[in-house]
Amino acid sequence: MNLTGLLKQLKRRLRSKKRWLTLGSLLLVAGIAAGIRLYAGSGISGDSATVPVQASASDRLRERPVVEMSREQEETLHAIANGVDERMVTMQKSFICGEETQQVGLMGKDDILKLSEEHPQWEITVHAGGDVRFIERIDDLSPKCKETAYFGIDKNGNLSLFEGVPGGDQVIRTFFQLNVEHLKSSLPQESIRQLYEGIRISDLADFNSVLSTFSDFAVEAVKERGEKPKI
Repeated sequence: MNLTGLLKQLKRRLRSKKRWLTLGSLLLVAGIAAGIRLYAGSGISGDSATVPVQASASDRLRERPVVEMSREQEETLHAIANGVDERMVTMQKSFICGEETQQVGLMGKDDILKLSEEHPQWEITVHAGGDVRFIERIDDLSPKCKETAYFGIDKNGNLSLFEGVPGGDQVIRTFFQLNVEHLKSSLPQESIRQLYEGIRISDLADFNSVLSTFSDFAVEAVKERGEKPKI
C-alpha cells in the first residue's frame, strides 16, 4: 500500500474512532510509514548500504534496446564508448536534394550514445580527427532546393538537377544519361525547350513527376525496349 492509501485508511479510522486517536497520533503513524518506505527504497540491508554505481558508456551501450543496425554502425558506437570522453559533434540533414549541416559542439560520450539511442534511424560516423557526425536522411527536398532547383540537361546529355537555371557547373545531382535523339523525336518541341531552359520544381511531387516522365528516355531504358528514334 502506498503512502496516500495509508493516509486515507487512517483518516477513515479516525472518523469512526475519534476517541481512540488524536491528530498527533495520525501524523506519527504517517511519519512511521514514510520512514519505512524510505528505508525500503534506500537499498539498505542490515548495517551496510548499497551505493549505486554510475553506469559507464560501455554499460549504456550494452543496455540499450536491441535495434537493427549495420556492423559498421555497431563498430562506430563501440569506438565512441571506448574512446575519448568528449568529441566535437555535427548534425547533418541529408535531403533528396540538398543538405543542411549544423555544428553542435563538444559532447560527452555518454550524451553521444544517448542521442544515438533516442534516434536509432540516424547514421553516425567518426571522422579521421575523431569528430562525430550524425546524419538524418529525409525523403524530401531541402528548403533551399524548393526555392532554387531546376531539372535540365547538362553538357553531357544527362538529366540533372541544377541550383538555378541549367548552365555552368551548378549541378546538384545527376541522375541518368538521356537518349536525346529519341527524346527530340518523341516529345513536342515546347517540352524539349522547357527541359533545356530548366523545369522548375518546388516540392517532392514535382520532383518525382519529372524524374518519372524522363526516365522513359534514359539511354538504358530505350536500349532495353529496343526503340529507335522516329523519323
